[in-house]
Amino acid sequence: MSRYFLLCVNYFFYGETVTDCFFTLVQREEPLRILSKYHRFISFALYLTGFCMFVLSLVKKHYRLQFYMFGWTHVTLLIVVTQSHFIIHNLFEGMIWFIVPISCVICNDIMAYMFGFFFGRTPLIKLSPKKTWEGFIGGLFSTIVFGIMLSYVMSGWRYFVCPVEFNNDSNRFQVDCEPSELFQLQDYTLPSFLESFTGWTTVRLYPFQIHSIALSSFASIMGPFGGFFASGFKRAFKIKDFANTIPGHGGIMDRFDCQYLMATFVNVYIASFIRGPNPSKVIQQLLMLRIDQQLHIFNSLKAHLTEKGFLPGTGGRHDQTPLPLTHCGSP
Repeated sequence: MSRYFLLCVNYFFYGETVTDCFFTLVQREEPLRILSKYHRFISFALYLTGFCMFVLSLVKKHYRLQFYMFGWTHVTLLIVVTQSHFIIHNLFEGMIWFIVPISCVICNDIMAYMFGFFFGRTPLIKLSPKKTWEGFIGGLFSTIVFGIMLSYVMSGWRYFVCPVEFNNDSNRFQVDCEPSELFQLQDYTLPSFLESFTGWTTVRLYPFQIHSIALSSFASIMGPFGGFFASGFKRAFKIKDFANTIPGHGGIMDRFDCQYLMATFVNVYIASFIRGPNPSKVIQQLLMLRIDQQLHIFNSLKAHLTEKGFLPGTGGRHDQTPLPLTHCGSP
């Protein structure tokens, strides 16, 4: 049953991503178009089938174990599959949204250990006796500096900042674009206390570097709680490591315990503060409407633009900027 629920959850999440990011390809094939249209209903039907199968499989004297495994399966799916889905979604926004956050978590893990090893005196939390406040604070400042520097280097490369786009002309996916304002150098005026300390009146930064402070701060402040959670979990079940894949270090999950929350935070951060309305998605929705509905929207939009003076011949501006290529939703 656990494998069946794993299949259902992966089908739901990655089906949503395929429909969103590969809309043009999906619409070309009739079977895929049907699966896309009824994706959520199919996903719910699959899950409901598994739920009924679980209820029918209940065996007397084994209820506790079976419900224990049922709960364990769903918690695992919530932590592992959801995070992996968000990681893939972040990658479509641009490699920088994946590399910078994950690098900040790794940097914080290393620097917190170094500061704790050399300067640690004050215990931080009972779940991890070796963690200290000195290591926590040292890791925080080190990670913020690292995030700003890494962001500066990566923001100058289109390969890292451009979202994955599908080109209808070549029928290929490409990573090439005109970088958005996030990845264009701008001048910022320093506060007076920093100006007196550095002697600079302005600094030239990529706006993404400012956002990297939020990413690195989260990696330093909230990221370790993923490690604390994993430590508490292992103590509850009296195990040292999740596995022995890496000799001396445990399993893969032992190395990625601090990454639990990072992918979700990045995805929420992009949706809340970075990504605006996506014209390509609006057009996708419009093309799925009936002709009479499309004409109604066209006439309404035409009347609105005429009233605002944006149509040709009305004395207003005519914006002939081409529509963007189809992708998952870039800033």
